[in-house]
Amino acid sequence: MTVTQQGRTPARRASARCSTAASLTPYLFVLPAVFFVVVFLLAPMLYTFWQSFTDADGLRTPNFVGLRNYAELFTSSNFTLSLRNTLIWVVASVVLPVSLAFAMALALERVVGGNFFRTALYLPSTLAAAAAGVLFSFIFDPTSGVLNAALGALGFDSLSQTEWLFRSPLNTWSMIATYTWQSVGANLMIFLIGLQSLPREPLEAAKIDGASGLKFTRLITLPLMTPYVTIASLMAAVNGFKVFDLIWVMTQGGPARSSETLVVTMYREGFILFHQGVSAAIAVVISLIALAFSYFYLRNVMDKESHV
Repeated sequence: MTVTQQGRTPARRASARCSTAASLTPYLFVLPAVFFVVVFLLAPMLYTFWQSFTDADGLRTPNFVGLRNYAELFTSSNFTLSLRNTLIWVVASVVLPVSLAFAMALALERVVGGNFFRTALYLPSTLAAAAAGVLFSFIFDPTSGVLNAALGALGFDSLSQTEWLFRSPLNTWSMIATYTWQSVGANLMIFLIGLQSLPREPLEAAKIDGASGLKFTRLITLPLMTPYVTIASLMAAVNGFKVFDLIWVMTQGGPARSSETLVVTMYREGFILFHQGVSAAIAVVISLIALAFSYFYLRNVMDKESHV
């Protein structure tokens, strides 16, 4: 071996080590994130899935019971009522906050002092859902609430003693009204951003052709805003599906579990009745539905990015 070859061998080894270190560096950066995802997300998910097939109660060693928890769920009237309330929440969470926010965004594009109204309408979104629940519990109070007092002052005596949070399904709709008040601001911001980013050419061309008012909105603005409407609707559906704190603060799912949603039922079964196997089964059902919504949401976002 010549002197030149002897000198090149250590240099090649050093170069190979540098290359290996460079290829491993990205994995070292993502390793902490992978660790937290595995420990705090994937492992609890797998444990919950396994627990849904047991009679776990948090006290004794759980025994495998097969599909018994799922069979009990789908034959339980409480679960059926909870599922129905959840569907009402999801539909109302999409229709009310999204449609109101879209109408407000269109109006704010035209009014003087739009910044003031944007700030005022967005402020409720900065409140915690629990705080909004406490606030509206006072408003809906049947004896000292502001709402019944206002109805009485306006001459609606038959409505001035309404028990908004103690009668089903009125209690569910009262809480949905609270949720709408609190969440419409976030949807409003999505639509305002969308309106500001619309291409000016088709809008100006439609105005020159004589389009205006509702016809302009229906035929021009709404089709151009479809990606934003889709994203806002799917996010509202997911948020409506998992709402818990507002319901728990205002009614705790009552009276007689009449206003429970799936999330509230899961909490009650797991942490109050200690039916943790049943609670885990509800969590699995919720996760499957949430995964379906997430799939459509991510597919819409990826399609939108591919067309940019």
